Amino acid sequence: MARLGVLGVMVVLFLVLPLGRQLVELYTDWLWFHELGYPGVFSKIVSAKVVLGLGAGLVVFLVLYLNLLATRRGHGPHLELAGEEDLPQLPSWAIAEPLYRKFRLPAALVIAFLLSGQGTAHWETVIRYWHAGTFGMADPLFGRDVGFYVFTYPILLGVLQFLTLVLSVTLAAVAAVYVLSRGIRLAATGLVISPWAKGHLLGLGAAFLLVKAWGYSLEAFGLLFSAGGASFGASYADVNARLPALYAMIGLAGLAAVLCLFQMTRPGLRFAFVGLALWIGGGLLGLAAYPAVVQRLRVAPNEIVAERPFIERTIAATNRAYGLDRIESRPFPAEENLTAAVLRKNDTTIKNIRLWEHRPALDSYGQLQEIRTYYKFVDVDNDRYTLDGESRQLMLSVRELSHAHLPSRIWINEHLVYTHGYGAVVGPVNRVTREGLPEFFIKDIPPVSTGSLEVTRPEVYFGEVANAYVLVKMRAPELNYPQGDQNVYTTYAGTGGVGIGSLWRRIVFAARFAEVKILLSDDFTPESRILYHRQVAERVQKIAPFLRVDRDPYPVVTAGGRIVWLVDAYTTTSHFPYSQPTAGVGNYIRNPVKVSVDAYDGTVNLYVVEPDEPMVAAYARAFPGLFRPFSAMPEDLRAHIRYPQDLFGIQARMYAQYHMLDPQVFYNKEDLWTVPIRKTEGRDAEMEPYYTIMRLPAERREEFILLLPFTPVRRDNMIAWLAARSDPPHYGKLVLYEFPKGKLVFGPRQVEARIDQDAFISQQLSLWSQAGSQVIRGGLLAIPIEESLLYVQPLYLAAQRGRLPELKRVITAYGNRIAMDETLEAALQQLFGARPAGAEPAPAAGGPAVSAPGVPTRAAAEALEHFNRARERFGRGDFTGFGEELKQLEEALRRLQAEAPR
Repeated sequence: MARLGVLGVMVVLFLVLPLGRQLVELYTDWLWFHELGYPGVFSKIVSAKVVLGLGAGLVVFLVLYLNLLATRRGHGPHLELAGEEDLPQLPSWAIAEPLYRKFRLPAALVIAFLLSGQGTAHWETVIRYWHAGTFGMADPLFGRDVGFYVFTYPILLGVLQFLTLVLSVTLAAVAAVYVLSRGIRLAATGLVISPWAKGHLLGLGAAFLLVKAWGYSLEAFGLLFSAGGASFGASYADVNARLPALYAMIGLAGLAAVLCLFQMTRPGLRFAFVGLALWIGGGLLGLAAYPAVVQRLRVAPNEIVAERPFIERTIAATNRAYGLDRIESRPFPAEENLTAAVLRKNDTTIKNIRLWEHRPALDSYGQLQEIRTYYKFVDVDNDRYTLDGESRQLMLSVRELSHAHLPSRIWINEHLVYTHGYGAVVGPVNRVTREGLPEFFIKDIPPVSTGSLEVTRPEVYFGEVANAYVLVKMRAPELNYPQGDQNVYTTYAGTGGVGIGSLWRRIVFAARFAEVKILLSDDFTPESRILYHRQVAERVQKIAPFLRVDRDPYPVVTAGGRIVWLVDAYTTTSHFPYSQPTAGVGNYIRNPVKVSVDAYDGTVNLYVVEPDEPMVAAYARAFPGLFRPFSAMPEDLRAHIRYPQDLFGIQARMYAQYHMLDPQVFYNKEDLWTVPIRKTEGRDAEMEPYYTIMRLPAERREEFILLLPFTPVRRDNMIAWLAARSDPPHYGKLVLYEFPKGKLVFGPRQVEARIDQDAFISQQLSLWSQAGSQVIRGGLLAIPIEESLLYVQPLYLAAQRGRLPELKRVITAYGNRIAMDETLEAALQQLFGARPAGAEPAPAAGGPAVSAPGVPTRAAAEALEHFNRARERFGRGDFTGFGEELKQLEEALRRLQAEAPR
């Protein structure tokens, strides 16, 4: 009995301890949602989970326990009295029966508790179902609206899986009890089953078969997501062989269930075995053999003829599901008519050509502006701002606090003193100092601004990296920023976080974070607050777990000087009929929600930019007050929304195949495109979409554009480029510019090959790669200007130790001409003979960029500079450098001669 008592205590602890942890987490989450102003979201999600969990657990308990109770009448005779053979490994039922009676109810409760999670896991599916809408598009096979497959079909599958699991567990448990109680036993004449046990098991078997029959009807809808044909979705063999077989299996499973019920009143098991044999045989022949025969004899000899209508369905559905049907196609003649005058006309485009790539810029920012080891720049993001009346593309990076790099990682440092990052660095994408380093518009600690853009609230409590929690408004001061040998301290003045001034709250949060110091610390005040869920993406995902959050939140400096993160959120599903899936995403994606997260107080706002999107409309009905209209977004944030790179990359890769609308062309892959391959750090990789400010052909003004070129498969020439527009009133519009089919337009890989073949450039790269230096080649950008293409590639030089990349050269290519020089201005001047108005000259050493008074003056200054450098290198015995400077001096003198007044 002592063992039974210990076992009972263990069962109680097994149930109570996890429940206690869940209650603590539930309570603190409730506080967090209230702090953010979304208590209705929390209540809706929790109530859905509780109701579904309790409902599922109750169903499991009732089905299992009532069936276990029903086994009382199916026990066999005591074998020691009957004199029959028994399985020697089975315990005596006389000994086992008291234990069975004692633990029958607890066992049913434990199993019900364990399986209740099957209901809780489907809370989102149920909420979507109760607030479902329509897509206005019917599937071509069954004629049902796509909304049925997105909102209703998943819950039907969930119910099917749940019933199958419950019946399987019940069947196994009941059969085990009958074996132990000798209701099923081995005798000299064979297997013996008591009449009650036989009827009971046959009844459960019939219920299982009826559930299977229903499952076959759902499997018919599942053919729309088949991947076995010439294209995704139901193929010829699926529709003409597998679908009729599924209908037949519904009848066979139903017949087998009826025969099981009929067998309950007849001796033996003959009718039941016949029904099962028909069901299993029908499955082997109808679902496996028959479709294979149809595929081999009917489809394979002329697959394109058989699959043509189904390929058409896949093309149409995939274009609809990924928004590719919205792409506007325009011709792009790819003429070679660029001149200096044309470049001056497009000076805004030239000014915003990105010379600083992500990785070199991040390395340089880290070396120049991290200030302390515990500050880190996690990412560099591109955005556009209006400065002095013109649109400029800028790089922004937030200086975040990395607790992993603290000099001393004691608890008080991690959670009370070092609580936040500080400020951001901002600079233009195309300007450098004389040393080849990034120029900054905002830099240093405290932030120093050289223009109209300012950061007045630099503290970053919420960012891309953060520890689990920090405590603010404590007696211990927080480090605000270092200043020389001293530190400047502060106290949090925001409204973020949850109050933790009371003893009860401290107990609760000490339990949540398993940290007794929260309970014992003497630094708490009545106003103390705890900030948690501080990572931006995690914060958004916690509030809206039904949305897919973009992997790249980006910061915005508002007109009021605050740092606010913007995050793109997506609606996705894997149940769009006939649409080709993307790994890790599904086969439908939209970006209907933009989210803002304040870096200081953590305020989260979700704005709907596409209210007619069916899935976000369902969530809006389910969670009133969660979403705000896009018009409610502050204007200074609205000016910085951009088309997301993740979504654009998915669409571009899908469009590379699904732009082929003709089934014959699609089947033969005659016009298959791909994303160009570029070299990055010595290896090949797909080119990533990139932002730029440019004027699209036939448009009147410059816009913030995300673009990506295409090349034909297994060829390197460019075939088209795709642009996504980010500025109103054209936000979200996709435009494809196609090149003439009979015209050769160099692609990025071909241009890079021609750069490599240039004798002067190749020699320079070899020289720079010596003596402990590393040449970093930036991505080759294809910049459409008017109806022509200009290629630009930055070159960086970095020591193998230290990783402080310097922008040393800019390579430009146009048509058959290639030029390399220290600045974009000089490189373009080599190509086109005169300085384009938008190309900005390099600044003086250590100072900002300034405009040169004229090309001859500029060339003369360059000549003098190269002369001084040549003399310096000759004095050091650097004869290779001396020769290089002489060559640059010669080029500068030639430019001076060409541009001098005559």
